[in-house]
Order: sequence, then structure tokens, then C-alpha cells
Amino acid sequence: MNTGKPEQGGISGSRKPETGQYLISAAITGIAALSCAPLAGGSHYHVVSFILLFVVSIMSTFLGMGPVLLASTLSALIWNFFFIPPQLTFHIDKPEDLLIFGLFFIIALVNGILTTRIRRQEILAREREKRTDSLFRLTHELSKASGTDEIVLIAAEKIEEQFSAPAFLILQDGNNHLGVTGRGRKNISLSVTETEAAEWVFRHLKKAGNFTAHPLTVNYTLYPLQGNKVNPGVVAIRQTEAFNEEQQSYWETFIAQITNALEREFLGELARQARFLAESDRLYKTLFNSISHELRIPVATIMGASDTILNTEESGNMQKELIGEIFTASLRLNRLIENLLNITRLESGHISVRLDWYDINDLINKVLEELEDELKPFSVQVIIPDDMPPVKIDFGLMEQVLYNLLYNAAQHAPAASEIHLTAETTETGFVLQLSDKGPGFPETALKQVFDKFYRVDNKKAGGLGLGLSIVKGFTEAHNGSIGVENAPGGGALFTLHIPSEKPDFDIPNQTIK
Repeated sequence: MNTGKPEQGGISGSRKPETGQYLISAAITGIAALSCAPLAGGSHYHVVSFILLFVVSIMSTFLGMGPVLLASTLSALIWNFFFIPPQLTFHIDKPEDLLIFGLFFIIALVNGILTTRIRRQEILAREREKRTDSLFRLTHELSKASGTDEIVLIAAEKIEEQFSAPAFLILQDGNNHLGVTGRGRKNISLSVTETEAAEWVFRHLKKAGNFTAHPLTVNYTLYPLQGNKVNPGVVAIRQTEAFNEEQQSYWETFIAQITNALEREFLGELARQARFLAESDRLYKTLFNSISHELRIPVATIMGASDTILNTEESGNMQKELIGEIFTASLRLNRLIENLLNITRLESGHISVRLDWYDINDLINKVLEELEDELKPFSVQVIIPDDMPPVKIDFGLMEQVLYNLLYNAAQHAPAASEIHLTAETTETGFVLQLSDKGPGFPETALKQVFDKFYRVDNKKAGGLGLGLSIVKGFTEAHNGSIGVENAPGGGALFTLHIPSEKPDFDIPNQTIK
């Protein structure tokens, strides 16, 4: 603001010398004249002119233009009245003394004015340097800011630091509607009048409030944040005086940097929303197509078998077979529903991992028992060291992981082939490996295997494409990792690394589930 001296941060108003500077100028000139009193009345009065010129030059380095002009005038008059013969009068007898007096007065004025201007240019150069540095630091901090809240906080702090005035921002909600809260170091609830004024500035893209052509009866000066593609909102600052031309230019550059940072965040958010909507639409279509296909088969099976039982008198063996088909179709439906529920838990982040000590043999045996029918056509080879210690896992989640991996192998491996499952301990936990003799994966598909709803070229095997995605999610819930590659002899090879504490062998047996 305009305070009469350079303000903190490099913005200054017009320099208005105070009355004290005029008094200082007169006092110094008087003292200099008194110090030259011994030279009065002699032929050395020319020396006095040089002394007074030197004093005026010194004062021009720290006083304003007005006090320097006063010193120049007083010096000339004092030299004339007290030192140039005849003394104690302004009359000058000799033409050469008159010429010297005129030159003295002109030199004193020019010297004082030039020195003052040089000093002013030096001050302005320093202020411009400070402003440039301030803009650089502002741009640097805004570029590192992540999120609108951090940008708003930096903007409010920097405005107050550079312009010595409190400020806050009023941002739109993404639908070109301004909020009703001023955001800054502290959030401010806006009055109805302030909200209407901010809306007017936002709609018309003109400044309003104090020291503008549109006062709008508010205690702030409101400026629009006008971007290239998006107008983020309005900034309000409590000015005490109007900006001059130089201050206004600095202010506009300052808020332009803030606007660019906010616009970057707004456009980034719009892009994220667009990607999210596109991904949601894609997933919706994929899910709809998959569910409609996957549900139709078991539902048709259940309906057909039920209709046969109800409308025909089949033998007991036939009814038992039909009931078995209904049960198998029901299991398939249940598996689809469980996968949908599990992927929903992963997406929502509501996964609670409850770790406890378990024997890995119990886990594998339970899953093999559940998949007994699916694995009948295969030779499942399980290799577990006899001294395999207990592992600390969430049994339910790891059961789902192993179930989906084995079920996936059963869906893709040729009948009568081998499925290998191995487990071993490591320094940080344990490793599970599962391999089959199926077709494996195309090299281009290896990075997409664990994506939701991904199926390689829509192979004949059913499912929603969620099983491996659930495997990855539940593995990472254990802070573990999973990878897949094509085995050297053909087929797919899945490798899981699960961190686990090393058990204390003094643990009682009953603590091992």
C-alpha cells in the first residue's frame, strides 16, 4: 500500500517526504554555513561555495527531491548574504561574483536533482529485483503445491506478505457457481452482500469494491481470477489505498500466477473426472455384458432342471442328476456373487486383514477340498517342505487367493495335465508358486492379467475376469506381491511373496489354527 516508504516484499507507494526531512535539510545547511563563518569577510568566500555544494550533494543521497531543492536554495542565499561582498546584503558588486553565484545555484540544483534521481532509480531497481524474486518464489511454491487447498493457502500468505493486507479467495465449485466461503489462512463465511458482490465480479470479469468504479458496498476490493479456459473464482483483498500504476501492474502479475496454478488444478480435476467417467462407462458395459452372459448359463441350467423335475416323472437317479446340476449351477452363481462382493470390498478399501498363525498345509488342503470336482481331471502336485513353519496370514483372504488361482488353472489347463503348487519360506516370509500346462499368456497381455474384467481374447473359459484382480488385491492387503510369467515348459507361472513373521517355536500348538 501507499505508505510513503518501500513496503515489505517490494511494493511501494509514491514517495512523500515528511516535514521532518525539510527541517533536517534546513538544519544541516545552517550548520554547514556556521562552520564556514571564519571564512566570512575575507577573500576565501569562494571556498565556502564548494563546501556548501558538497553538503548539498551529501544530503541528496538520503533526502527527497523537495528537501534537496530547499537545501540548494538556502545554500545559494546564505552564500550570497553572508559571504559574497558586500556582506549582509543580496547585492553583488562584481559581475564575476554574480556569474559565480548563478552557476553555484544552478550546479547545486542540478547536482541535487541528478543525485536524487539516481538514488530513486537505484531504489526502484532494488524494488523490481525484490518483486521479480517474489514472483519467482511464488511460482516455485505454486508449482510444488498439490491440491487446491495448498494453492489457496500459499496464495493468501504471499498476498499478505507482499501487499501487507489480508486476503482470501472465493472459488467456484466446478459448475461455474461460486462458493459462499472465503478461503485463505482462515475460512470466512461471506455475508449476502459480499456473496452477491463476488458473483457480480465473477460473472462480469471486472474488479469491484473499494477504490474501483463499482463500489458495491463491500469492505474489500474484489478481483476476478480470469484463466485461459477456466475462471477459478475471485480474490478479495482489504486495501487501505488505491494501487498506483506500478503497484497495479505488480498485483496483476501476482494474481495471474495464482490464477494459472488454480486453473491447472481445475483442468486436472476435470481431466480426472473425464477419465473416471470413461472408465466407469467402460467397466459398466463390460460388467453388464459379462454378468448377462455368465448369469444366463447357470440360471438357464437351474430353470431347465427344475422344470424337468416338476413336469416329468423321472427315476430317482435322473432326479439326483438334475438336482446335482442345480447345485453346480448354484455354486457357479455363488462364485460370481462372491467375486463381485470381493471386488467391491477392494474398491471401497474396506479390507480388514486379521493375521494369525496357520499351517500352510491346512490352507492348501481346504482349498483342494473345495475344488475337488473342478480339479478331478488334473494331476495336482503339492510340494511343501516337511519343516515348513506356521505362517501369519489372514486365512479367509488367502483362501480366496489360492482358490482363484487354482480355479483359473483348472479353467485353462488341458485335461489330464499337471498343476504344480509349491510353498517355501524366505527370510521375510514365504513364497507360493502355482504353475499349469495351459496356453499361458501372450507377452502383450502379461501386464494386464490382474486388471478388472480382463480376459485374454475372450477365451472360452467363463467368469467375469475378476478372479486374478481379487488375487492381486488380497495379496497386496497382506503387503505382499504377485507376479506372472510364462513357464519355460509352457503354461502360466504365478509367484506370490507374502511377508510373515518368523514364529517363536515356543508357541503352544493350540495357537496354530
